[in-house]
Amino acid sequence: MADKNAAGTDFDVVVIGGGPGGYVAAIRAGQLGLKTACVEADKLGGVCLNIGCIPTKALLSSALMVNELKDAGGHGISFDGFTADLGPAQKRSRTVANRLSKGVSFLLRKNKVTHVEGYGRLLGGGKVEVDNDGDTQVLTARDIIIATGSRPRSLPFLQIDEERIWSSTGALFQKDAPETLVVVGAGAVGMEFADIYDAYGTKVTVIEVLDRVLPLEDKDSSRVVAQSFRKRGMDIFTGARVESTTVRDDGVSIAFTDRKGKSHTMEVDYVLSAVGRVPNTEDLGLDRAGVKVTERGGFIVVDEAMRTSAPGVWAVGDCAGQQLLAHKGMHEGVVAAEHIAGAGHHTVDYGNVPNCTYCHPEVASVGLTEEQAREKGLDIEVGKFPWAGNGRALAAGDSTGFVKVIRDKRYSEVVGAHIVGPHATELIAEFVMARHLESTAEEIDRAMHPHPTLSEAVAEGALGALGRALHV
Repeated sequence: MADKNAAGTDFDVVVIGGGPGGYVAAIRAGQLGLKTACVEADKLGGVCLNIGCIPTKALLSSALMVNELKDAGGHGISFDGFTADLGPAQKRSRTVANRLSKGVSFLLRKNKVTHVEGYGRLLGGGKVEVDNDGDTQVLTARDIIIATGSRPRSLPFLQIDEERIWSSTGALFQKDAPETLVVVGAGAVGMEFADIYDAYGTKVTVIEVLDRVLPLEDKDSSRVVAQSFRKRGMDIFTGARVESTTVRDDGVSIAFTDRKGKSHTMEVDYVLSAVGRVPNTEDLGLDRAGVKVTERGGFIVVDEAMRTSAPGVWAVGDCAGQQLLAHKGMHEGVVAAEHIAGAGHHTVDYGNVPNCTYCHPEVASVGLTEEQAREKGLDIEVGKFPWAGNGRALAAGDSTGFVKVIRDKRYSEVVGAHIVGPHATELIAEFVMARHLESTAEEIDRAMHPHPTLSEAVAEGALGALGRALHV
């Protein structure tokens, strides 16, 4: 249970925001013996646990099961009258999210962190004002960590109202799958929701302004995912630009221009806007406290230890820029807490942050794409091992995609790794660890991988980058 009026208002550390970056920073500070408070105006866990990563992955798990049941005949499973209802899956996703949010509350108590309900603002001079529905109090601290996260972006021609034009939040709370849906933005969020709604029977159209889906990923990864989605019956327009949206009582009229300059107008039930996020850095008292933000985007400016321009003020997570990913924010929270405690011995390696997209097929990557490596002038060798050559993937009936390894020939350093296919988001961790330990492609191969497993493809990808894959 949160402390509406904290027992005492003087702390070593006050964290503003209880999302992944904030609650992890608070827990680590508590572990290091610092008297810590975590201020949160909404549910603990932030966007990720409540309306982001976790409930979305619960829905994606349900969507994958639906798609597997559609092809269950190959396993000798048959039934009549198959139906897929989004409602129970949505309810299950909320149960999962609520359970984890309560778990964060337990972890704060376990580490003697005071949870203060309310909206926190900087007053300067080591003070934080907390407003809880008009009931205000002032906390003081030697150090303050800002971890206020981000929110979905609205565009002038795509104004989110959560009724007909959804953000990811609106898309999470639907109990019925509509007949038609346009997803604007083919990044991770857009492709994940396209996967979910397609599984439950919605006719999905994806519109992306850049030249391919998942534009931050390697081109080979983007191509395989686009092919897979089109095979399932989704329409995908890349290099396309939305011109306008008109909300009607019974739907949305959306006008866009395709890559050839041809105009299209579609009448659909709903539109999902997945065009990025903006930091929650307004109304925090940043100017008053002397905290600088970037001219473009409004992200808080920090150094490698997560210090802001104001003494004693730190920032972590989405509001501090770089990759807007929960795991990145968690690592930044640990870095900030340890430096505050005088125990700082590392910073965040932003070149080794894994990207994960949990649609089917899954997509994961770390490091450089092939194109980026060549642009840097690196002398590289590329290994690409298809899942069709992996016994475990074939046995599971899930052999779409590949493992791709990009090796710098000079030192055999793995400069990039890309996986499309079964459990890609789990397997990428092996490459993250290898890069952290500065392993070579040869060392990845020499570490014995069990057979038959998906992990064998990691070793085969490394062998491919050495020009000597065994099973392809």
